[in-house]
Amino acid sequence: MKIKEITDTIERFAPLTLQESYDNAGLIVGRPEDEVEAALVAVDVTDEVLDEAERTGCGLVITHHPLVFHALKRFNSNGCVQRCVERAIRHGIALYACHTNLDSAPGGMSWRLAAMLGVGGLRVLQPAAGAVPGAGFGVVGELPEAMDTDAFLRRTMERTGAQVVRHSAFAAERVRRVAVCTGAGASLAGEACRAGADIYVTSDLKYNDFMTPDGALTIADVGHFESEYCAIDILFDILSENLRTFAVRRSESSRNPVHYMVSV
Repeated sequence: MKIKEITDTIERFAPLTLQESYDNAGLIVGRPEDEVEAALVAVDVTDEVLDEAERTGCGLVITHHPLVFHALKRFNSNGCVQRCVERAIRHGIALYACHTNLDSAPGGMSWRLAAMLGVGGLRVLQPAAGAVPGAGFGVVGELPEAMDTDAFLRRTMERTGAQVVRHSAFAAERVRRVAVCTGAGASLAGEACRAGADIYVTSDLKYNDFMTPDGALTIADVGHFESEYCAIDILFDILSENLRTFAVRRSESSRNPVHYMVSV
C-alpha cells in the first residue's frame, strides 16, 4: 500500500492543519508514493522500535512524537535523533508523526484517556479556533458517581500504568467532575478550574504548578509517557478499522525514557 493512502487515513481523523505552529507532524522520512507492506505504531522512534520494525518487516513507523523536532545540521549518528534518522533512511523505513494534531482532534488523545478513566459526557476544555468542530486541547466530564479522590488516583495509576502520581493537596475528599489533558498540560489548569473540575489529570508539572490551584481543585501529574501511551491504540484503531487489508502492529518496544526509584 502507498504511504500516502495510510497517512491520508490518519489525517482524515487528525488533519495536519490542527497541529501547533511549533510542531513537526507529518511524513518526516520517506516519500508519499512509496509502497509499504506493514506499519508499526509506537510513541517514539528509538533504536529498539527500529529494531522491531526491521524484524517484523514494517516499512513505516508511525509515532505520536516526531523524531525530528528541531532542524538537523549534521547526519553523523552523533546522538539518538541523528542516528535513527540515518538508520531509517539507510534501511528504507519511512517515519510519520501524528502529534499535536492528534492531541486536538475530536476524539483524540485526551478523549481516549478520559474514557479510560471512566469519565463521560466529555466536552473540550480549550476549544481551538478553526474550521474543525469540536477540536481543541483537553476535555472535562463527569464520573458516573462521585468517588474518593484517593481511589480515583489509584484507578488512574492502574489504567495508565503509572508507577507514581504527583499531586497537590486534595481539594476535596471526593471527586465527580474530572478534567484531563494528555502530555504537558500545565497551561490548562486555569481552564480546568473555570470548568468546575474537582481534579485535573495531566503531566509535566513544575513545582509551582502544584500551588497554582490554591485549593480550588486537585491537580495530578501521571507522567508524560503514561498519559500518552494511548496514542498507540488510537492510531492502531484508525488504521485497522479503515484499512482492513493492511497490516498494522502495535509496538512492543515503546518504553518510557523516565525510570523511577521507589523507596520501600
